[in-house]
Amino acid sequence: MLLDTFGRQAVDLRVSLTDRCNLRCTYCMPEQGLQWLAKPELLTDEEIVRLVGLAVRDLGVREVRFTGGEPLLRPGLVAIVAACAELDPRPELSLTTNAVGLARTAEALRAAGLDRVNVSLDTLDPETFHTMTRRHRHQDVLAGLAAAEAAGLVPVKLNAVLMRGINDHEAPDLLAWCLERGYQLRFIEQMPLDAQHGWTRTDMVTAEEILERLAARFTLTPEPSAVRGAAPAERWLVDGGPGTVGVIASVTRPFCRACDRTRLTADGQVRNCLFATGETDLRTALRSGASDQELGALWRAAMWGKKAGAGIDDPEFHQPDRPMSAIGG
Repeated sequence: MLLDTFGRQAVDLRVSLTDRCNLRCTYCMPEQGLQWLAKPELLTDEEIVRLVGLAVRDLGVREVRFTGGEPLLRPGLVAIVAACAELDPRPELSLTTNAVGLARTAEALRAAGLDRVNVSLDTLDPETFHTMTRRHRHQDVLAGLAAAEAAGLVPVKLNAVLMRGINDHEAPDLLAWCLERGYQLRFIEQMPLDAQHGWTRTDMVTAEEILERLAARFTLTPEPSAVRGAAPAERWLVDGGPGTVGVIASVTRPFCRACDRTRLTADGQVRNCLFATGETDLRTALRSGASDQELGALWRAAMWGKKAGAGIDDPEFHQPDRPMSAIGG
């Protein structure tokens, strides 16, 4: 098992397949993009499958989510999913994506064994989408959502980040749109993980503000805390249900006490927290001939040292050097 000194067990593995992305979201990276990892630095498809297999077989991981960057840019994605779907015990397999290109690959991913997708979509307006992502790909995202549903990658979940003065007024419209289509919407507070290090608390749209905007149109009933478990999102029934909406408030309502995640970056580094400033290198050990037992010991040690919380409110908090696109969602 992957335990830490506070008794938490990591059963949810986030695997970044690439740091590259085909969008340039303003809250994530600069317009010109970033310096991407060189191919030799990336884990190979076989190395990823080996480490996921180790995590599932020996370390107690039950859920695996492939992230990026944009994981659809990984040429071997379908093969990686297929190999992981054959693991025993079989983990739940999901994908976090911006859905650009998902219309072409949804059927193949479902056939390979992918269970569901989380799609990032911050706005219903194509021009606002261009403002936020610096790309004219709004219709591609909508097509990807439709393809995911048609392929059976359900429930389809949407992640939305609200930016003050840009799309924060859209919260009720986004929720109504998702309820009509059966999508599960999660609003995410903007986090200090942008490559530009331009995040400020005053500019961030808080969970409280999001709920105030939603409550102006909908009746929100909190779900019992027992239903939430270790999920990062607090959820509310909308107008009595069955539809729900969630808010992931990593900044103002951190869920660190119940965190059950471990992360593997595209270049083979274990991160025990999204906001960690240190990493444990599995790639070098793996390529030096380390056994699964030795790799497992490194992974366990990395998680054992996990802090009680991310410490965003701590005056000594330092934003990680790596941005979200390099860490993985």
